[in-house]
Amino acid sequence: MSQVDITIKITDREGIVHEVQAPTDMAMNLMEIVRSYELAPEGTIGICGGMAMCASCQCYVKSDHILPEMSVDEDMMLAEAFHVEDNSRLGCQIQMTPEMDGLEVELAPES
Repeated sequence: MSQVDITIKITDREGIVHEVQAPTDMAMNLMEIVRSYELAPEGTIGICGGMAMCASCQCYVKSDHILPEMSVDEDMMLAEAFHVEDNSRLGCQIQMTPEMDGLEVELAPES
């Protein structure tokens, strides 16, 4: 494992926990990691391409990581989304950085 990879845990919509390696040197976000590992069926996540214009990549943050401040777009999108919890974030807005090592998230149910 290279030094730029971090380990994150993603619980899919079936409740299965996947421990995956995520590169921090490719400007990838959580939604893209989920897609690259095919942890959600094609066409059910990242529908808007990561522009915070849909809530298909909504996830629940289970670990106590300090996440970037929520943008207005993300906040507004989550205000309209289903199954929103206090720990909901859009996966496309969570960049894979070294600080995210050990991140634990659960994918929200499909709307």
